[in-house]
Formats: sequence, structure tokens, C-alpha cells
Amino acid sequence: MATLLHVLLIIAIIIVCFFVLTFTVYFFNLDMKLMALMEPIFLKHYDKIKRDKHL
Repeated sequence: MATLLHVLLIIAIIIVCFFVLTFTVYFFNLDMKLMALMEPIFLKHYDKIKRDKHL
């Protein structure tokens, strides 16, 4: 019985840590800030792609 409670406690701690992490990302809008930093890299790659101009 103690092992089951120990496992449930570990699972609860993992869930709480995951919630805190995702809430921090949401609250500070970190995902869009990261994408703003990566946008020039994506644009450079996109500009190098050859396109078929014959439609």
C-alpha cells in the first residue's frame, strides 16, 4: 500500500511541475517570443526554396 501511495505522490508531483511549466510559458508568452527569434532563420530558408513559376 505504501508503494502505491509513493507512486501516486510521484505522479502528482510530475503533473504539478508540468502545469507550472506550461503556465509559465503561457503567462510570459514565451512560445511567441521564441518564434520571433527564430523567424529570420525560417525566412532565410524559405527564400532559398526554388519555386515553379509556370502555372
